[in-house]
Amino acid sequence: MKPFHLILSGLLTAALYADVKTEEKNLMKFEGMMGRFVGMFGGKAAREGQVNTVAVRGNRKMTANDMTGQIIDLDEEKVYELDMRGKSYRVVTFAELRQRMQEAQERMSKMPREGGEQPAARQQGEPQMEIDVSAKESGQKKNINGFDCREVVMTVTARQKGKTLEEGGGMVMTSNLWLGPKIAAMKEIEEFDRRYAEKMAGVFGIGAEQMAMALAMYPAMKEMMGKLQAENVNMDGTAILTVMTMESVRNPAQAGQEQSQQQPKAESGADVTSVRGLGGLIGRRMARRKAEGDTSAPSQGGTPNRSVIMSTTHELVKVSTQLGPADLGIPAGFREKK
Repeated sequence: MKPFHLILSGLLTAALYADVKTEEKNLMKFEGMMGRFVGMFGGKAAREGQVNTVAVRGNRKMTANDMTGQIIDLDEEKVYELDMRGKSYRVVTFAELRQRMQEAQERMSKMPREGGEQPAARQQGEPQMEIDVSAKESGQKKNINGFDCREVVMTVTARQKGKTLEEGGGMVMTSNLWLGPKIAAMKEIEEFDRRYAEKMAGVFGIGAEQMAMALAMYPAMKEMMGKLQAENVNMDGTAILTVMTMESVRNPAQAGQEQSQQQPKAESGADVTSVRGLGGLIGRRMARRKAEGDTSAPSQGGTPNRSVIMSTTHELVKVSTQLGPADLGIPAGFREKK
C-alpha cells in the first residue's frame, strides 16, 4: 500500500494537472569521436531516430516505442526501464541515474584531446565565456503534420570573453523552430520535463547519458542549452518541428595548429579526436576529407573553421488529451528484472 503522502500527492496532482498524449519523432546525432561511441552502443535508434508515444499525467510520464519504454515517477523518484520485446522491466532510482551520468561525464573528461592535451591542463586553460542570444523570424512558412507553421531561428553563441567568435573561437547553437498555434496541453509536458531536470541536475530525457558525456567534453553546452530553453518558453506558439545544431568554431591559432598536424594516416579510432581549446572538436579524418574536396564534411555557410558537434531533430506528429488505462502503467504480463 502506498504511503499516505503519496496518495495525497496523487489526489492533488489530478486536480492540478491535465492529461496529454503525443506521438513524436526524435533523432539525436553526434559527430566525430562522440558519434562513433554512440553509434557503436546506441543501436538503430541512435543512427536513424525513433517514433515515441509520450503520455503525461501530473508527476508521471511514459515514453515508449516498439523496442523500449520508460516510465518516470517524480513522486517515487524512480524510472521504470521497459524492454518491450522481452516483456520485462528494471527499476532505477534517480540517485542511481545521477551516478550513471556522473560516471559518463568522468569517462569523457579523462579522455585526452588533440596534441596530447591532458584533462588537468584542459581544465586550467578554460577561458571565461560570454553568451549571446538572438532570435528572428525567417519569414518562411509551411504546413507540418496539419499545423500551419512559421520559422523562427534562434542562435546562442558562446565566445571567449572580450573577443569576437572569429578571434577567440567558441561554440554556436542554432535552433530552427517551426512554430504552430499554441497547444495548451503541451505545457504539461514542458512543466514535467522542467521538474525532472531540476531533480536530475539539468540533464534528462532521451540520450541523457550521451548528453552527460557531451557536457563533459563541452562544458559551455549546458549554459547554452539553458539559455535556449529560457527563450523557447517565451515563444508565441508550439514547436511542431525543431532542428538544433551545435557547432565548434576554431580560432586562427587552433586552425593553424590543425593544418600543421594534418598527416596521412591509416584509418583508425585514433584519427578522430578533438582539437584543444574552447569548443575544440575537429578530427584529422574530417580535415583530410575537406582537403581532398569532400563537401560532405560538415561546415556552416562554407566556413572551414566550423564543424558540427551534434544535431537533434524533434517533430510533433499529433496531440491528444485522452489517456487510456495502460498509457502510464507497466504493460500487462511484464516481469521485473533485478
